[in-house]
Amino acid sequence: MQKVIVICGPTASGKTSLSIEIAKKINGEIVSCDSMQIYKDMNIGTAKPTLEEMQGIKHYLIDCVSPDVRYSVADYKKDAICAIKEISSKGKVPIIVGGTGLYLESLIYGIEYNEIEVDLKYRKHLEEIEQKDGLEKLYEKAKAIDEEAMKKISQNDRKRICRVLEIYHSTGKTKTELEKESRKGPEFDYLLFGINMDRDKLYERINKRVDIMIETGLVDEVKELINKYEELPTAMQGLGYKEVVEYLNGATTKEEMIEKIKMETRRYAKRQLTWFKKYENMIWLNGLDNVQNNIKIILEEYSGKKN
Repeated sequence: MQKVIVICGPTASGKTSLSIEIAKKINGEIVSCDSMQIYKDMNIGTAKPTLEEMQGIKHYLIDCVSPDVRYSVADYKKDAICAIKEISSKGKVPIIVGGTGLYLESLIYGIEYNEIEVDLKYRKHLEEIEQKDGLEKLYEKAKAIDEEAMKKISQNDRKRICRVLEIYHSTGKTKTELEKESRKGPEFDYLLFGINMDRDKLYERINKRVDIMIETGLVDEVKELINKYEELPTAMQGLGYKEVVEYLNGATTKEEMIEKIKMETRRYAKRQLTWFKKYENMIWLNGLDNVQNNIKIILEEYSGKKN
């Protein structure tokens, strides 16, 4: 079975630079596992690696979907498997890199996510409940339906809370039930590596990254997206983008927008770590260690040489 290296972890933890160093050493190519970097014209807010940063390493599933198109977990799984097979056919090593837990889970557990048509009326109903009684009400409602799924979902994770409710509303089955029915086992031998680091250091890196995004033109990037595309159904829900839209609509000041992006990104990073820590076969790397040491650990695991 084809071995596939997976490097995951929270946002701003150094996944990109580590994966490129690994790819250079073992003749690898990289498949992105990021639900926002797939979109074209969204570069600054997604921290998309530049051509210079890629250092000649081919990347797949970056900059390949128009932001006015809905792109699902099922779409990602299909495209990622195609990319892995293409890389393997060239005699190269596939390296999955990113922080979108749902995308990664669809691959490593072989889950088939059947497309569930969005019921806009029901979605509006959930929005009204949230406005009236708060997100906590939706969380409790979802927990009563699917307690198992909610163990992995934060009380602040609006998107996933609503997903649990929408799945049950559309299918009459819980998310947990559907996943159990659809597990077919992975097609590849995934070697999982997670980057962890001191929380304060990680938050410091996140805050600095947001400042750089603002300085390099995030607000202008959002303006251009709004002008270029009639609809942005999923793209504008991305971290950083929705906060800029609120600012452009006059709902917040620039300073409030910046602080909100930092706060929400820190929360997201915390949720990512919680998500990845449930994987039993994860080998954890210290993000503050010497990068060469982390490279050594990954290469030894890949070649089967363990100390």
